[in-house]
Amino acid sequence: MSVLMLAVCMGFYYWFCRLRFGYTFSSMLLQPVVIGVFVGLLTGNMPLAMKIGAGLQLVYLGVTSTPGGNVPSDPALAGCIAIPLGVMSNMSPEVAIALAIPFGVIGVFVDQLRRSTNAVWVHMADRYAEKADTKGILRAAFLYPAIAGLVIRFPIVFAIDFFGVTAVEKLIAVLPQWLMHSFEIMGGILPALGFAITLSVIGKKSLIPFFITGFFAVMYLKLDTMAVAIFATCVALLLGLFQLKEEAI
Repeated sequence: MSVLMLAVCMGFYYWFCRLRFGYTFSSMLLQPVVIGVFVGLLTGNMPLAMKIGAGLQLVYLGVTSTPGGNVPSDPALAGCIAIPLGVMSNMSPEVAIALAIPFGVIGVFVDQLRRSTNAVWVHMADRYAEKADTKGILRAAFLYPAIAGLVIRFPIVFAIDFFGVTAVEKLIAVLPQWLMHSFEIMGGILPALGFAITLSVIGKKSLIPFFITGFFAVMYLKLDTMAVAIFATCVALLLGLFQLKEEAI
């Protein structure tokens, strides 16, 4: 696929996944690991796309707590830019992850701009409500915000993905090896930061033994992620069963 078509597809993807079209569905689409699948299908380089997407997903594991509906970073914009740029430029996953973080922060400002424009449609819907124009209310609630979101979001991803591939390739060619290695180190640390943020959100002292058990199961028993997940599910179900029996007694 050409860079032009990839940039167009990623621009539309970012717009669509941020439409909040049936919340659960859109919440899945904006995850970096899902964006990695989409980029892998478009580029034909599924292994690298998934490595970057999975690594980026770990960074944004903690972006699940949204007090007041606000998020500290936008994983969708980070994924829609860093994953295609990383794949097309053949970056290492660590460098692509380090590249993604600033774009995630920019995504917050993009979302604030979109929310500001929504005030226009709210007042427009009020005027339609005074006239009992239900079709007008629907347009103000769905159609106009969607068009505004396309105008705001599509150009950002399209421009960076289209012009960024050549720029990134030239930048990588001139950067010294020690600086590239520094980016790789930062990219390796960021997933650990994502885990730390997640633990700070959901972590409880009573759950620490389970985290330690999982760690040693992977490190010393050499179990893969799927095996640990299955065992953890069984343990959770057993604990729930024992708790129900205690309550019944």
